[in-house]
Amino acid sequence: MQITNSFEIFSYLYSLDLLKNSPSWWWPNSGSFEVIVGAILTQNTRWENVEKSLKRLYEAKILTRDNEKDLLSLSKCDPMILANLIAPSGFANQKSIRLIKLCENILKKFESFDFFVLNADAEWLIAQKGIGFETRDCILNYACLREVMVVDKYSYKLLVKYGYEIADYHELQEWYMYGINSHLDKVYELYQEEMPLAHIYARFHGKIVEFAKKGFKE
Repeated sequence: MQITNSFEIFSYLYSLDLLKNSPSWWWPNSGSFEVIVGAILTQNTRWENVEKSLKRLYEAKILTRDNEKDLLSLSKCDPMILANLIAPSGFANQKSIRLIKLCENILKKFESFDFFVLNADAEWLIAQKGIGFETRDCILNYACLREVMVVDKYSYKLLVKYGYEIADYHELQEWYMYGINSHLDKVYELYQEEMPLAHIYARFHGKIVEFAKKGFKE
């Protein structure tokens, strides 16, 4: 298949119905504090390991699905206890310290999760220790529901499959977002409704990841 823009990839992946068994935004519990935790835990590991860690956090009642309570609870968690709970995700001591510090900084700067969702920006997030471009954009899109598309190694490898090689994160992100923005009317035709752009970006990223899990074999 020859492609000239990201909408053509989106349209092809849409036809495969890759997200039929996934949550609406693809990332589980989008719009919640849990996404921030998951975005840190998923660094350098598989999502299956993150799910094990999250399950242990819920069993220990560190997470309860109460965004404000969970933010405060995690900010006050003992680093060693947290590291033990998130051990399945790997790099547990490092991730424990970074999660606690991030929660402390969110409370210090924004005072609440809801205010964070409305006011956090890319610059503040990237300045936090342990947050790179991909983690930052996962938080912005899946937790804050912002119009930002996450790109990752799968996004890069998919383009290489079609003869493009864009190694720079920001250039790759711009390429994917531009093609969707330039063909929004066609995206709406596919979905037969006007979805928020942030939602479209989320599903596009999800389609790419799910396609990658199949080995790009379709």
